[in-house]
Amino acid sequence: MAALMLAAAPVAGQAQDARPGKPLNRQLEKPPEPPSKLPVIKADRARGLDFLFGALKAAPDEASAKHVEARIWAQWIATPSDTAQLLMTRAKAAVDAKQFDVALELLDAIVKLRPDYIEAWNRRATVYYLKDDYDHALRDLEQVLAREPRHFGALAGLGMIMRDLGDDKRALDAFRKALAINPHLDKIPELVKTLTEKVEGRDI
Repeated sequence: MAALMLAAAPVAGQAQDARPGKPLNRQLEKPPEPPSKLPVIKADRARGLDFLFGALKAAPDEASAKHVEARIWAQWIATPSDTAQLLMTRAKAAVDAKQFDVALELLDAIVKLRPDYIEAWNRRATVYYLKDDYDHALRDLEQVLAREPRHFGALAGLGMIMRDLGDDKRALDAFRKALAINPHLDKIPELVKTLTEKVEGRDI
């Protein structure tokens, strides 16, 4: 994972040049997000993320996979800090209302309060992505993946940024890593198919 992020670093420096006056024609889409309803999990995380990731990869169908995926998101979102939880709820409401600057202020506060809270970094990366601020989005994704290399949402987000910047090879690599962890991600298999044809060519 470190190699992946280091490979992405030079492109992050180019992101400022990619935005002004150069429309990226990005589709109106966002990286994977937690479902609207999440299961309640115990504070001790008894079943653990390792167990859940194993179950996710072995899920026999999409319905089973989505159930496990929701439990993983619940683990990521859970925080012992009531303040961080309240700020995260308000940040989500701000994003839903497309008040991205307000959301960023709230997420900045969470990151300062709880720098170990992975999902605050990931949510802030998504907001930066929606603002086409790829420099900051990449920096936050690096923080997420350094703490949780299996974060399929962050890997998918990294792939979307690389694709938008025209680096199809790195985009394909990130999407494949995300699918290896969560084979039932929405839309990502189609992106992998399209990019595979562009990067590696069609089978003869």
